[in-house]
Amino acid sequence: MSADRIGIIGGGIVGVALARELAMTGAGEVTVLEKEARLAAHQTGHNSGVVHAGLYYKPGSLKATLCAAGRVSIREFCEEKGLPYREVGKLVVAVDETELPALAEIERRSIENRVPDLVRIDDVDRLREIEPHVAGVAAVHSPHTASVDYAAITEAMAQDVRAAGGHILLHSEVTGIHLENGAVRVVTPSGEHVFDRVIACAGLQSDVVAQLVGADPSPKILPFRGEYWELAPERGDLVRGMIYPVPDPRFPFLGVHFTRGVYDDIHVGPNAVPALAREGYGWLRISPKDTMASLRWPGAWPLAKQHWRMGVDEISGSLIKPLYYRKARRFIPELRMSDLTAKTSAGVRAQAWGRAGELLDDFAVDQVGPVTVLRNAPSPAATSSIAIAQYVIEHYLSRARA
Repeated sequence: MSADRIGIIGGGIVGVALARELAMTGAGEVTVLEKEARLAAHQTGHNSGVVHAGLYYKPGSLKATLCAAGRVSIREFCEEKGLPYREVGKLVVAVDETELPALAEIERRSIENRVPDLVRIDDVDRLREIEPHVAGVAAVHSPHTASVDYAAITEAMAQDVRAAGGHILLHSEVTGIHLENGAVRVVTPSGEHVFDRVIACAGLQSDVVAQLVGADPSPKILPFRGEYWELAPERGDLVRGMIYPVPDPRFPFLGVHFTRGVYDDIHVGPNAVPALAREGYGWLRISPKDTMASLRWPGAWPLAKQHWRMGVDEISGSLIKPLYYRKARRFIPELRMSDLTAKTSAGVRAQAWGRAGELLDDFAVDQVGPVTVLRNAPSPAATSSIAIAQYVIEHYLSRARA
């Protein structure tokens, strides 16, 4: 690979991981363009910090393959940099017998995905050895699911980029992309940059950036906000690691769960409500432009028709604390509503959806000449970030020169 000028649009963990991989292998002169005042400002810095082991993903999918490789890479990176990495373990719990078939499917996928040391538990006493306060009839246990600080990981990666001669430019929102004579001219408020290749990892803005370069408008990004309550510190003994529900296979979100973070904070959530702005971290953050763009998309009404009941349920739980509490208490009957102390954080997931209303499940990448665009990179993208970087370089950068 020759020493080209390579631009990375987006300073989340995936974009910075790509920049690091390129800079440290001497692939070219690397520049990251990030519109915010800091790195990891959106999805990377607003998630629950879980390093996934690959329980849920369709065997053979990019998510399954890259999650498995990425988990190992993230652990090794944290060890190398002295960053915290805690294997607190994850328990996926079937609350009653109706959830056993779906739990069996999770177990099957986990086995095919070679999730390390996965254990099926059908003994309630054994269940409570792992999580003494949990309620359920069966579970699968992933002991190597871990907690990290993804914002700190992103900053450490950025240090490697700079040390290898790369550049990271903040306050650099991309407002135009032009293909000219085999090069790519990228416009920002502070000036223009000319690259031989560009990789866009723009997350919540990925479809906007894709259209700047003339890519297909589909898939479009539909922002979903996930809100977390914090468990009162004095009640932290209710949760040892992570307690997850058996997910509804008809919906791309996992449902409310308990997550012990790398710094011992315990979050309860998230829910999944349509955000009224691409970066709408609360109900008062409204973008008429973003909202109307979602409503006008051809897939809006098919999606609403299919999932409106779940949408009403999620929105109600967001606005009415007792409903949210009721969902959480299914797993820990000793939980009191006063144990949910505050909505301490929220994240917005960049969920890609197509013209027919279908929600994309797997990672998706487009190529337009010398520009590579990540169109769908939701969870487990942070876990998979280093593996995604290696995959994109191997499968797309060579094609970008054609």
